[in-house]
Amino acid sequence: MKTKKLVSLFLILALAAMCVGCGSSSAQASSAAAPTAEPEKAPESTSAPEQDPVSTSQPEPEKAASEPDGKSTSLVVYFSATGTTRGVAEKIAALTGADLAEIIPAEPYTSEDLNYSDRSTRATVEQNTADARPEIANDISLDGYTTVYLGYPIWWGQAPRILSTFVESHDFTGITVIPFCTSGGSGAGCTGETLGEQAGTGTFLSSTRLSAGESDADLQSWIDSRT
Repeated sequence: MKTKKLVSLFLILALAAMCVGCGSSSAQASSAAAPTAEPEKAPESTSAPEQDPVSTSQPEPEKAASEPDGKSTSLVVYFSATGTTRGVAEKIAALTGADLAEIIPAEPYTSEDLNYSDRSTRATVEQNTADARPEIANDISLDGYTTVYLGYPIWWGQAPRILSTFVESHDFTGITVIPFCTSGGSGAGCTGETLGEQAGTGTFLSSTRLSAGESDADLQSWIDSRT
């Protein structure tokens, strides 16, 4: 009997030890199976948006505004041996927006040519010769113009003979010619009408003497009265 009791006790102790071992393994298994909390990641740094690569090429220059298809319908033509008439012509062109053209003699006039006190000088001889026609070096086209301002100095009471060369070599049909002149004291006389007769075409108005120091206001008033 005593032996049976010992055997039974031994079995009970062995069984208890087995239960303790299973509990420990189960706990370890449960611990290994449970997921660990993953630490929060630090927020990614916010970088500036990527910029377009800088171009090393130069930007194309802006195209210039296109020029108007047509040209002005007004033209200022002048002959000036000393520069006085040129100054007035440039002012008229600026005020009217007209194109500007100079009558250039093939043989330029020198100061000796214009010596009024010498009756044998070139200009004196030309003015005393009605059919003298000094040659012009450049060609001036009147195509497309309806108004021509024609400027010149007064030599011995007349327009220089080179003006006769100019008007006789052009067709002024459909053009209104507005003559103007400069001088040291002489008036315009009938120079505008004479040039019109020599041209034989176009409408030539009477000439007006304008001074080198003419103000823009006075010039504008004259322009308005002629157009």
